Amino acid sequence: MNSIEREKLVHHYLEAYNGMDVNAMLEVLDEDILFENYSAGEKTHELHGLDAFRKQAEEALDYCSERKQTLEFFTHREDESEIHIFYRAIAAMDLQNGMKKGQEIRLHGKSIFRFSEEKISAIRDYS
Repeated sequence: MNSIEREKLVHHYLEAYNGMDVNAMLEVLDEDILFENYSAGEKTHELHGLDAFRKQAEEALDYCSERKQTLEFFTHREDESEIHIFYRAIAAMDLQNGMKKGQEIRLHGKSIFRFSEEKISAIRDYS
């Protein structure tokens, strides 16, 4: 898969994420998707498979009243693509990490995507 095809998949995923459209997010994910989240250098979450991803993505809709990942730039490597993003959200409830309902969340991060055939097969998020 070339870099243009990869970018189309990632853009579709980000647009669906920003639109809080879980079904559209799933359209570009491989059945055996691997998702990992890292915060402060430590893995905080891992899941495997489309059903587990759907469940987590649907649950996450309750955490923010609005959210947006803004793509800053792509870096392509032979077997993966990395994006750097600016993330902004508004907490929809008091969260376990101490964030309060209505509080703004702002951070920079990156995501690394791997691909299979014509789908995203793995996503590693870092913040």
